[in-house]
Amino acid sequence: MRLKGKAHKYGPDVNTDVIIPARYLNVSDLDELTKRCMEDIDREFASRVRTGDFIVATTNFGCGSSREQAPLVIKHSGISGVIASSFARIFFRNAINIGLPVLECTEAAEATEMGDELEVELTTGEIINLTKSKKFYAKPYPAFMLEITKEGGLIEYTKERLRAKKP
Repeated sequence: MRLKGKAHKYGPDVNTDVIIPARYLNVSDLDELTKRCMEDIDREFASRVRTGDFIVATTNFGCGSSREQAPLVIKHSGISGVIASSFARIFFRNAINIGLPVLECTEAAEATEMGDELEVELTTGEIINLTKSKKFYAKPYPAFMLEITKEGGLIEYTKERLRAKKP
C-alpha cells in the first residue's frame, strides 16, 4: 500500500487537546469538527492540508486524553498517515482501529521538514523523502494491520470478515 503527500511537521508532545481542542467536543458533525483539527498549534492546517498528506512529528505524538476523535479528525482531514519518533500507545491503537496508518521512525521524523514530499510503502515500511532524496525504514505493517487499514478501520474489517464467513 503506497501513500504519497506533503509533510506537516510538528515537534514533541502533540497532545489530543491540540489535535482537537476539548472546547469543540460537543460538535457531532465530523466535517465541522475536522475544521478545528490542529488549530491550537497550526491555525492554517485545515486550509493547507490536502488529501494524501502526512503529519510528521517527533516524540510522544497523541499524548493526553484517549479521545478517539483525535485520530478520526486527522484521517477525515485527508491525512494519509502519521510518522513520528514515538506515539502515545492509546493514540496508536485508536489510529489503527479507525484505519489511520501510523509509523514510528525517528530518522524520518527528524530529517523531514514542513512541506517535504513523502512517499510511504506500508508493506515494507519504506519512507522516502522525495524532496531530500533520502530513504528511511519503519517496521513494515503486518498483514492484518494492512487489511484493517484497507477496509477503513477495525469495524469495517470485522464486518467484512463476518460477511466472508456466511454461507
